[in-house]
Amino acid sequence: MTQIEDAKKGVITKEMKHVSKIENIDIQKLVNLIANGKVVIPKNILHEIDGCGIGDGLTTKVNANIGSSSKLEDISLEVEKAKIAVKYGADAVMDLSTGEKLKEFRKEILNAVNVPIGTVPIYEAGVIAQNRSGSVLDITEDDIFNAIINQAKEGVDFMTLHCGINKELVSKLKDSNRAMGIVSRGGTFLAALINHTNQENPLYANYEYLLEIAYEYDITLSLGDGLRPGSLQDATDIPQIQELVNLGGLVKKAQDANVQVMVEGPGHVPYNQIAANMQIEKTICHGAPFYVLGPIVTDLAPGYDHITSAIGGTLAAVSGANFLCYVTPAEHLALPSLGDVKEGVIASKIAAQAADVAKGIESAWTKEKEMAKARNNFDWEKQFDLSFDSQRAAGYRLNCNIKDKDMCSMCGKYCAIKIAKDIE
Repeated sequence: MTQIEDAKKGVITKEMKHVSKIENIDIQKLVNLIANGKVVIPKNILHEIDGCGIGDGLTTKVNANIGSSSKLEDISLEVEKAKIAVKYGADAVMDLSTGEKLKEFRKEILNAVNVPIGTVPIYEAGVIAQNRSGSVLDITEDDIFNAIINQAKEGVDFMTLHCGINKELVSKLKDSNRAMGIVSRGGTFLAALINHTNQENPLYANYEYLLEIAYEYDITLSLGDGLRPGSLQDATDIPQIQELVNLGGLVKKAQDANVQVMVEGPGHVPYNQIAANMQIEKTICHGAPFYVLGPIVTDLAPGYDHITSAIGGTLAAVSGANFLCYVTPAEHLALPSLGDVKEGVIASKIAAQAADVAKGIESAWTKEKEMAKARNNFDWEKQFDLSFDSQRAAGYRLNCNIKDKDMCSMCGKYCAIKIAKDIE
């Protein structure tokens, strides 16, 4: 039994009760949203976590990507990144490991944090093929589905699966005017496999089998955007939209099969195209929760892409996105450090909060009102407590060397709030 199947039957699960309580949403309203596929609660039946809700009517959630690479494999470091991400507000963590010890790392991360864990099974299938024959082009259908089944048995809660890429799209992509072609690693694996074998994408051809696996473990499918734009000039082009149309059909099949499903989106998108992208997805994909990377609104900020993504993520969430995948300062450059993970999570949390305020989410407004009250009362400790990074905020206050509680070093004795209080 899956969360969506229970919801359709009017059965209220403990996970639904938990989400209803922390989101302050009426339980029957939440049940209806889940039943209609507009909210998902990613939680494998074998993974003991509280679960969180992602979708319409709820607060905007943030995901943090971590994982080892073939060039740098330090399991303890990646586990610490997961803990840092959750400490600073990540609602979910995705393991994107491609190192030799990826199975060992996945086990460690599943036990390290109490949030939904996501993966990209095609990565493991690629590593298996590479180790077997020296080429990811030798991925087999069995490699892919064995990775999915094994990860399901381990307790993975949601999986990015590039089911919308098919032979027709790959053939048309060759004739497109894209500046950067395919930038999705999973999308590249599958497009290369299609070209190499001249066979259909196994995840597209055998989607019904995938649904059976997902249903058995209540895995939330995160339908990957393998043809997402990798530069601003490729945004909202024909390949991206054609894949989205494919995903729309796959969303409906999943919802009809009582499988929870969300859809992944771009990517690199000019600011003025973001709102339209969100609305197109919601229309084509039957209101399924939308999970976006960024979006990044300029390609000229290597080292600062956590900022470019926060700018795009705010508008995306206001316009319909439900789940923001963080971007760190190391994006496009290197594997992120612990500090990069922290910066990336906080940037996305700022975007999520700004969007939730704009959408009128009550809990978001409550925090804003509490901060205004604390500032008006010179309640520094409360201000620090409400901050996304209380340690950093407190550090600035400490370093200004002013012992008078009713001022800071910016305005000193000319503090507008203090003067106004004195007049009163």
